[in-house]
Amino acid sequence: MKFEDLKRLYLKKKEQFVSETYKHISELLKEAKKMHKKDWSKKPTPQGDHEQSWRAFKGKNLEKLVQYIITEEVEALGLKVINGNKLERTTKLSKELSKVKRNLAIDYGEFGLHLPDVDIIIYEPKNCKVLAAISSKVTLRERIAQTGYWKLKLLQDEATKHIRVYFITPDEDGTLTLKSPVKKGRAIVEVDLDGSYVLTGEKIEESDKVKMFEHFIEDLRKLLENERR
Repeated sequence: MKFEDLKRLYLKKKEQFVSETYKHISELLKEAKKMHKKDWSKKPTPQGDHEQSWRAFKGKNLEKLVQYIITEEVEALGLKVINGNKLERTTKLSKELSKVKRNLAIDYGEFGLHLPDVDIIIYEPKNCKVLAAISSKVTLRERIAQTGYWKLKLLQDEATKHIRVYFITPDEDGTLTLKSPVKKGRAIVEVDLDGSYVLTGEKIEESDKVKMFEHFIEDLRKLLENERR
């Protein structure tokens, strides 16, 4: 199974649910798992562990799916989207992306400049200014504390302190569902990040920092308006 198969599943869901397709991402992933297992069974991994193979596929391709979902609307705002791994691993970047990379890099002094581990980067093409860095994982426990660390590091430098750090997730373990009693992952979002957007049809108790995914573009538009004033 490849990402294109996952994208086709998403587009099929979109025909049915239109703007509320994001609420059905977990359902989509369950369907994809069955397809993945069918393909995997034809050529099993050496360990014979489909769950391990599926988790790796799901994690990697959820990032790609989120990027695919947001790109059109982000570009409609006059912004651009780049995959974090591509920015870090590509050796010969264009002049534009090279500037973006420098504008996102964290200075570790004698230990050099290093990019934060984020999945999606949104930037202003006119000046290559990075506006937002996004982590996207199936659950918060996979990377939420690390994402909080990157936000704190970005805040320490005048050149990067403006960058918003967001987490986009289906939140399959329900970490973000309740304001009280608050779970550790939600506490990190509320205190250390700029926000989290949830891809779910389940009811969540929203706040200024924890919102349904439908608010993402709206909030990005407000951020852009403030930046361009």
